[in-house]
Amino acid sequence: MAGRGRGGGRGRGQGSRSGSPSIGQHRAPRVRVKTAKGRKTSSTRWLERQLNDPYVAEAGRLGYRSRAAFKLGEFDDRFHLLAPGKRVVDLGAAPGGWTQVVVERLCGGSGPDGQPRGRVVAVDQTEMDPIPGATILLLDFLSDEAPGEIKAALGGGADVVLSDMASPATGHAATDHLRIMALCEAAFEFAREVLAPGGSFIAKVLVGGTEQSLLATLKREFKTVKHVKPAASRADSAEIYVVALGFRGHPQGSDKQGGSQN
Repeated sequence: MAGRGRGGGRGRGQGSRSGSPSIGQHRAPRVRVKTAKGRKTSSTRWLERQLNDPYVAEAGRLGYRSRAAFKLGEFDDRFHLLAPGKRVVDLGAAPGGWTQVVVERLCGGSGPDGQPRGRVVAVDQTEMDPIPGATILLLDFLSDEAPGEIKAALGGGADVVLSDMASPATGHAATDHLRIMALCEAAFEFAREVLAPGGSFIAKVLVGGTEQSLLATLKREFKTVKHVKPAASRADSAEIYVVALGFRGHPQGSDKQGGSQN
């Protein structure tokens, strides 16, 4: 169950944690794409948008897998989620852009004992190219064995669970909203299984936000819950994200393993 439009974040040669604040300040002349025989008009519009998108260009220049890199960079700059040493799960990770960002910000080098400074587990049913520093699991995160396998790969509970998953758009707003909400709810139920106390959860939703019942549950389970639309989201996109911080944890006596202590 792959996420859509995923990408890397801060990368080779980028000197700060922010998502390239200069993007869009010096744009090249707009590229026009002619409709080719056999190509749909919608495909032509998509291609033209890609060619004229400064985030796409910057992601390509820096060697990242898509423009979505800058969204996660914005979240981290604002909420400070990805401190070195944290344990992070990226759901629906293919093709791996968000995983790239996490690895760069968590695992920059090794600790005094020579061990990596963080644990990153990328989960998807779609194969993806390896990312040094990340463990990639070809796995359905909804399966009964998934939480145990993922916690074993992490070496404990997760500090952060990320989900940029989205189902293919149908063009029918109500249907698309229901589909993406189903993914968000599934990701949240998974997060409840693997998050350590104090952990964070980020998931994509659509304009209209989380359903009231899920939002109420999130507010009970986390200290802070926000809806955020990053600047890197396209202006015409209906996507926003729910950001939940400060997981309250499980009742005393739970067999949940704790996350990293930072």
